[in-house]
Amino acid sequence: MTTSPLIEDQKPKAARREGRPGIALTVIAACQLMVVLDATIVNIALPHIQDALKFSTTDLTWVVSAYTLTFGGLLLLGGRAGDILGRRRVFMTGILLFTFASLLGGLAQEPWQLLAARALQGVGGAIASPTSLALITTTFPEGPERNRAFGVFAAVSAGGGAIGLLTGGMLTEWLDWRWVLFVNVPIGVLIAVLTPMYIGESERHPGRFDIAGALTSTAGMASLVYGFIRAAEDGWRDSVTIVSFAAAVVLLLAFALIERRAREPITPLRMFADRNRSGTYVIMLSLAAAMFGMFFYIVLFVQNVLGYTPISAGVAFLPVTVAIVIGAGLSQRFLPVLGPKPFMLVGATLVTIGLGWQTLIKPDSSYAGGVLGPMLVFGFGMGLNFVTLTLTAVSGVAQHEAGAASGLLNATQQVGGSLGLSILTTVFGTASRDEAGKQLPKFLANGTAEQKAEFAKTHQLPAPWGNEVLAHGISTAFVPAAAMAILALLTAAVVIRVRKSDLEALAGTAGPAAG
Repeated sequence: MTTSPLIEDQKPKAARREGRPGIALTVIAACQLMVVLDATIVNIALPHIQDALKFSTTDLTWVVSAYTLTFGGLLLLGGRAGDILGRRRVFMTGILLFTFASLLGGLAQEPWQLLAARALQGVGGAIASPTSLALITTTFPEGPERNRAFGVFAAVSAGGGAIGLLTGGMLTEWLDWRWVLFVNVPIGVLIAVLTPMYIGESERHPGRFDIAGALTSTAGMASLVYGFIRAAEDGWRDSVTIVSFAAAVVLLLAFALIERRAREPITPLRMFADRNRSGTYVIMLSLAAAMFGMFFYIVLFVQNVLGYTPISAGVAFLPVTVAIVIGAGLSQRFLPVLGPKPFMLVGATLVTIGLGWQTLIKPDSSYAGGVLGPMLVFGFGMGLNFVTLTLTAVSGVAQHEAGAASGLLNATQQVGGSLGLSILTTVFGTASRDEAGKQLPKFLANGTAEQKAEFAKTHQLPAPWGNEVLAHGISTAFVPAAAMAILALLTAAVVIRVRKSDLEALAGTAGPAAG
């Protein structure tokens, strides 16, 4: 009896050079590091990107949001594609797309070119990232070997943000901001070459693609984010702003209807039936919304107001990473004993305090007095929540749906970050315009002829008047950020209810799930 080509193609294919698990793990971890790193490596270069491509401060948020929106919106579809088409094949496709987009972004000469490249990077990351985690299960046998591989993967994921901040600072200061994108090209090409040599293909499983659900959700969130950013510059009565919000409502309603009727929905709505899991998603959405805004605006403050170099700015953010790691370690250790709710409550409270503290930022605030303290409190609070939210999201879920539950949490983080940043930008834009109106007469009365000539070209107030505008806009933007953290705190207090069986489940999964 002969085997049909289709069935033969669905069988797993071995790597050309088997028996090299160390190299295979390095390839997988390098992909994850590149995708995670790109969420922060660009942040340090933002002031230089703004100067080079003439972004306004409000439009500059799209450099972050274009990546996170497509990454979060298509993350679940990327995981599904790996199951249906073969994980190695999809992994390589995502890597090559991400690499090509990085090259285009580094070559960008206009703002729209960079934003298009960042969106395409997000698509590549959404295809490669969930598949890279899944490849560990098909490459390493269950037991200590697989657990070690998951540990390496988790360490790379946790450290990628800090590595991105430092690397972004060094590349921007020593070379050029374009190298924060160019650096992905040789790494991506090397991963694509090594993958078929050391990683085998997984078995393909029949299934359906919920493309309509993925596109309507991503387009709906993009319209919503665009509406907020447009309102920051042109006001709430602007016709394009109104149309953007209307389109967002229509698209998101269509997404909900599609998911209810789809045979294999990209977002299983039954995941929201459990109140603990629904509460977890709301908390992650709220905290990520505040976190993305905090990083974006503090980067601008330390470089544009405090005058830090890109490398100094990267180093300035290392303490918050350390605080996150310490908080995550404590929560992982004591979570099976105390349960998730205390960590959610304390963590959200600390995040609220940190963000509230940052509303006090002034142009003469120092790093030690106005930035470091709030960031440490904020980071420790976020660390208490990261492991806690991950474990609660998958607690009580059937084994075959654990990937969907955790994937939905990751997607919520990315999309929530984009949405939160756009809301903060709306507040920032309004507050900055009001403050600029107050500072303009002072500038015209006291500015030099050279400063006035430059202002006529750029329409941007120079220091110290410009610092007053930027600091006021940032401090005001942290007010809704603190409100988002309060929403997370209230959700943890009112919605989350932990049963004894939940504690037992957490005790049994603390190690692997935390990784």
